[in-house]
Order: sequence, then C-alpha cells, then structure tokens
Amino acid sequence: MDEMQYTKLTEVFGRWKADILESYLKSEEIDVVLVEEAVSHLTHTTSFAPVQIYVPKESIKRARDLLKTFNDAQDDEEDE
Repeated sequence: MDEMQYTKLTEVFGRWKADILESYLKSEEIDVVLVEEAVSHLTHTTSFAPVQIYVPKESIKRARDLLKTFNDAQDDEEDE
C-alpha cells in the first residue's frame, strides 16, 4: 500500500465486519485496503482482531459519508 495515496478511514474489530464494510465501499466503487493486526495465542487466532480500513485520499470524503450511512443503518437495526 502506498501510504501517500491512501488514508485511514476507520478501524473495526473483527475481520467479518471489515469484510462487510469492504464489500459495501467497493460496491460504491471505492478502493479498499484492509490491514489486520495479528492477535494470536500459540496457534489460536481471534476473529475479533482490529482491522484498519484504508481508502484512496481522493475518496475519503465520500467514504466517510458512506461509513456514516453504514453505521446509522447498523444503529437502526439494533434499535428494532
């Protein structure tokens, strides 16, 4: 990843959540790079490790708006 072209959008806990967010952003034609921190104990790796989500700098404003929409939809589902 070229750090000069990408910027951190957010960090989530769990690869599954990062994969969902990645699919959502890609469906909106925003390139995504996931950086997962290795959290392990012997041979057991947790599925709730922090995952950083990066997008191109030129897409950050739109990605932030989409992230807000994504998070609002998640909050609405939890309220039901």
